[in-house]
Amino acid sequence: MVLEATMIIIDNSESSRNGDYVPSRYEAQADAVNLIFSAKTQANPESSVGLMSMGGKGPEVLVTLTTDFGKVLDGLHRTKPRGSTHLATGIQVAGLALKHRQNKSQRQRIIVFTCSPVAEDEKSLIKLAKKMKKNNVSIDFIAFGDLDPENTQKLEAFHENIKGGDGSHLAIIPPGPNLLSDHLVTTPILGGDGAGARAGEGEGGETGETGGGGFEFGVDPSTDPELALALRMSFEEEKARLEKEKKEKEDKEGKSNLEGIPEEGGEASQPMLNQSGEASGGAPAEESEEKKEKEMENEGEKMDTA
Repeated sequence: MVLEATMIIIDNSESSRNGDYVPSRYEAQADAVNLIFSAKTQANPESSVGLMSMGGKGPEVLVTLTTDFGKVLDGLHRTKPRGSTHLATGIQVAGLALKHRQNKSQRQRIIVFTCSPVAEDEKSLIKLAKKMKKNNVSIDFIAFGDLDPENTQKLEAFHENIKGGDGSHLAIIPPGPNLLSDHLVTTPILGGDGAGARAGEGEGGETGETGGGGFEFGVDPSTDPELALALRMSFEEEKARLEKEKKEKEDKEGKSNLEGIPEEGGEASQPMLNQSGEASGGAPAEESEEKKEKEMENEGEKMDTA
């Protein structure tokens, strides 16, 4: 699985006190952070996760990149909703934290929760998106709460300018009776780029992944998100194992085919010298005739002498 360094930015502005998400916007984010941390570290034990807040007087790094969930949990408990958001500054600080990661082979990713109005204008966000893309940083947005058209338009403009091969995603989650983390399981942020397409397939698909009323693997993620995530990860591991076996088999077949190919000329088994000590393949016809003539002359001289 992918080795990543992920910085999670939570929105702890005054808007996060709202209770339109169960149990509140802030506590819904804390539950989702738990799910994201588990998904990243289970996918690859060497992946690390950090935590930031972007409310109050300014962004604050609560936990640097770590594999210890206790530190992340402590950072969540130390943070309280206050002030307004600083989206652009928070993303830049997260980018610096990723730049100074210890393991440089880790891919860089930022996951941003936003539930309050975006103060930055669209032009400055597009400029920031291009800068982060240049630095090979993928950014996922989880937009919930204030979903007015102006906010979503700004986030979509940011997403259009940063999405690329490494996969940056935008998930817009409206209020509902289910937890925020339940919705996240069905998004590409946790499920990969094919999550949305696979989740929408009906029964009897080619891969046999869907079933049970159209839910992937026959499990409703809204009722049991942990089981759905575990099934997805197991499927991905099995898929990777089968691909590896297929590649090894193809390599072995290619090697055996090369061993059966004869050398150039098709005379690999022919000895280098023939029975008379001459080079195999025979000398040119002219040389052999001259040799015979000399032998006959020598025999004639011997007879004359006798």
